Amino acid sequence: MTDRIALEGTLPVGAIDTRASGWWAMIFVVCTEAALFGYLLFSYFYLAVQPHAPGTFPEGGTPSLALALPNTIILLTSSVAVGWAQFNIQRDDSLRLIIGLAVAVALGVVFLIVQYFEWAQKPFTLSSTAYSSLYFVITGFHMMHVVVGVGVLATVLVWSALGYFNRVRYAPIHIGALYWHFVDAVWLAVFFTLYITPLLGLRA
Repeated sequence: MTDRIALEGTLPVGAIDTRASGWWAMIFVVCTEAALFGYLLFSYFYLAVQPHAPGTFPEGGTPSLALALPNTIILLTSSVAVGWAQFNIQRDDSLRLIIGLAVAVALGVVFLIVQYFEWAQKPFTLSSTAYSSLYFVITGFHMMHVVVGVGVLATVLVWSALGYFNRVRYAPIHIGALYWHFVDAVWLAVFFTLYITPLLGLRA
């Protein structure tokens, strides 16, 4: 009986490193959301190759990179910060973990603010044309994912500050980071589709 009590006292609490059911659940979420963005971007390319009046696809001419390019760099930097946080928790450095997550959350909020101003500068609305509808739907869906990602990272940040993680127990950090890296990867596809392909000649 004594041996049994001692064994129960050493049982792990929570999953070890990334071997958690939540990790696989996030993999399926990422696959599902990737399919959604795949359909949206396919719709864009399908419409882009159809005949259009000059200057209507993209609506208002080639999109400006003045805000979009710095915003892309901001989002990629946030992913680096999250990766740095992941690297440090595996070395039991909680302080650098917290700093990395805090920087990522701050950069995510900055991205959303800049994206708001990007929307405000557009000379069209959601219902103006097929292009405008796709532009706001695609970027809007991505912004929703960024909002969710910021919330996930902020939650993990608070848990980190409370000392919930160490070099053995950090599965929630990797699960949240997986989602955030996915959000950043999707933005690269969105940025290339909406901002770069018109520069490469896919425009009316």
